[in-house]
Amino acid sequence: MEDREIRAALDRHWAASDANDFEAEHQIYREDAVLEYPQSGERIRGRRNIQSSRAAQPNRKRFTVRRIIGARDLWVTEYVLTYDGRPSYTVSIMELLDGKVARETQYFGDPFEPGPSRAQWVERMP
Repeated sequence: MEDREIRAALDRHWAASDANDFEAEHQIYREDAVLEYPQSGERIRGRRNIQSSRAAQPNRKRFTVRRIIGARDLWVTEYVLTYDGRPSYTVSIMELLDGKVARETQYFGDPFEPGPSRAQWVERMP
């Protein structure tokens, strides 16, 4: 699969994620895909289990992709995942096999105030 085709599939995936279209969102995954959340120590095996775990999430979610970079079988997406109006800055690392996600690892970071020691150099981002 060409990089441009993979990128188009990723764009569809994140758009479906934002629309809460769980069926379309998970078309990019292999049946035996593995999803890991290192910060909570969780691993979910299998496309259907990944989809079911996300569909069971009670919060209202929105996805705003900031950038996607990658080539061949390794792709990284930086995005803001907003749960019930509260942003979480997120990185998704996807490893592909035969054009489908075989393994995904997601890292989450909550916003925090800038430290006073660097205040004179800080420019606030929107």
